[in-house]
Amino acid sequence: MKQQKLFSKDFTLIVIGQIISLFGNAILRFALPLYLLNKTGSPSLFATVSACAFIPMIVLSPIGGIVADRVNKRNVMVILDFATSLLMLLFTFLFGSVNMIVLFIVTLMLLYGIAGAYQPSVQASIPSLMDDENLISANAIINQINSLSSLIGPVAGGALYGFFGLKPILIISIICFLFSAVMEIFIKIPFEKREDTDGIFNIVKKDLSESGGFIKNDKPIIGKVIIIVCAFNLFLSSLIIVGLPVIITQALDFSETVSSQLYGIAQGITALGGLAGGILTATKFKGFEMEKCHVLLSWAAILLIPIALSMMLGLSDIFIYAVILVSVFLIMTFATIFTIKAMTFLQIVTPNYLIGKMISLVMCLSMCSQPLGQVIYGFLFQNFMTNSYIVIFIGAVMSLLIGLASKKVFSVIND
Repeated sequence: MKQQKLFSKDFTLIVIGQIISLFGNAILRFALPLYLLNKTGSPSLFATVSACAFIPMIVLSPIGGIVADRVNKRNVMVILDFATSLLMLLFTFLFGSVNMIVLFIVTLMLLYGIAGAYQPSVQASIPSLMDDENLISANAIINQINSLSSLIGPVAGGALYGFFGLKPILIISIICFLFSAVMEIFIKIPFEKREDTDGIFNIVKKDLSESGGFIKNDKPIIGKVIIIVCAFNLFLSSLIIVGLPVIITQALDFSETVSSQLYGIAQGITALGGLAGGILTATKFKGFEMEKCHVLLSWAAILLIPIALSMMLGLSDIFIYAVILVSVFLIMTFATIFTIKAMTFLQIVTPNYLIGKMISLVMCLSMCSQPLGQVIYGFLFQNFMTNSYIVIFIGAVMSLLIGLASKKVFSVIND
């Protein structure tokens, strides 16, 4: 039997569409919050808007996975890319003529919600297009595209925004989504319609109930790990999301143009840390035991301290920025190794018929604390702007305590 090509016509179109669509999404999700922060100068408003935007992604990710199993995946991708293009066209038309804060909140919520509903269809389409020999390679390619868009998007967005402002980014994003949607029309993904007598909300309720019952009755250790991740996202992930732009664009004394570019580079370095974590997991950390994961969390927390110390000591802005780059790179590296190990553990202990539902539920629950953390840090940075290092020290101490406390959970994980 002749082996199937990895880059068939349909998979190639998906790859190209992903590159274009994710790049458009990445530059928007970088530029829109940054514009709001620059114009209002309010970390608390910036954090609140970012938190509101994050909620639809949390809610729609599991629903997107269920829809992807019951609707033609090609149609989902085409419709959502066209919808995003129209959304940004409408945003461009309304920009400057309606309340800026309301416009940004609504637009970012829709962007994040669409992203949450979009990605499950892409991931679920791969098994339909690939044989077993190429499945791992195809998934790796899609995941690398996602990581690279997070790396290139902010860097390119920072340069565009710094030199030309927001308008060119809006125009580029509209073209990206429109071009991606047109390309996806020509993809052929095998689809067999399922006959479901229950409505979508009953299906979601049933799937979530089944997954929750498995955690509660069969694998309570998963619930404990989710609590640890929630707490870590509350204190560390939220600090990075809010603190990085606030410190670089407001606490440090750079011009608006330069600070936008430096923030873009910092976002790219963060994504590069994620790529490094993935590579290290597959090589140096391949045999790293799940029982030692508390070490990864603890080191991620400790790496916040150099940022706080450099700011407390009043070192030069460029030196503080260099410390930030090194720290966030290493934090993201350790966080990615932990995430991959935790996801592998989840896949091992979960029956095949529950894996999709469990992954959606775990991701949803793990992220639910992040919006709250963003709001808290927005308020703290608003009130301690001149002493931002205090906020970072608080985040470091709380995260380290969580890392150390998690040792007890991870030490018995094999039991």
